[in-house]
Amino acid sequence: MREIVLDTETTGFEPSEGHRIVEIGAVELWQHVPTGRTYHQYINPEREMPTEAFEVHGLGDDFLRDKPLFAAIAQDFLDFVADGVLVIHNAAFDMKFLNAELGWARKPLIPNTQALDTLAIARRKFPGSPASLDALCRRFGVDNSAREKHGALLDSEILAEVYLELIGGRQPDFGLTASPIQTAQASGSGWRAYPRPAPLASRLSEQEAADHARFVEELGEDAAWARFT
Repeated sequence: MREIVLDTETTGFEPSEGHRIVEIGAVELWQHVPTGRTYHQYINPEREMPTEAFEVHGLGDDFLRDKPLFAAIAQDFLDFVADGVLVIHNAAFDMKFLNAELGWARKPLIPNTQALDTLAIARRKFPGSPASLDALCRRFGVDNSAREKHGALLDSEILAEVYLELIGGRQPDFGLTASPIQTAQASGSGWRAYPRPAPLASRLSEQEAADHARFVEELGEDAAWARFT
């Protein structure tokens, strides 16, 4: 199963009031394992950045002025997402912005049924407890020390770790919170398996290993086995 853990940053709360997406970050998982593939894009919102939004993510008018418009990156974004399940914290917020932008760009909308809301999962699993991303990081011991301001790629990497805890626990050393540069260097064109952080212990007994070594020795140097050892 392919999943895309996704986050956006915006100029405000409502696309119907003229607010726009300014950043998209996403991390690809395959069977709940990170593949190393990510998507990250800053976007020119074609409007001034409100002070309240700037204080959240630190993305200002001067920085965003030379970034592409959403219409220019819409197809690349859709190609990355494809039919993957979108794992989003407070999915209704991001989905309304994504589909508003896709509609303005005359691109196909993403069905809301394609999104999985980790906020809803957290509230069901821990009723009455804080369910913000920061609160879940504290609960699960996920390192979010680099999160001085909101950032779509960093937040999606952190959310990926939180999500894996919510569904039953992540494997150690996933390295999802590596810097964006490290993550980009690790990206590839498709899923690939990575070595285990620690090799599995041998299931052979000492007697079985000794018997095998003795058997191989008796085959002699000309045996076919010797060419592969």
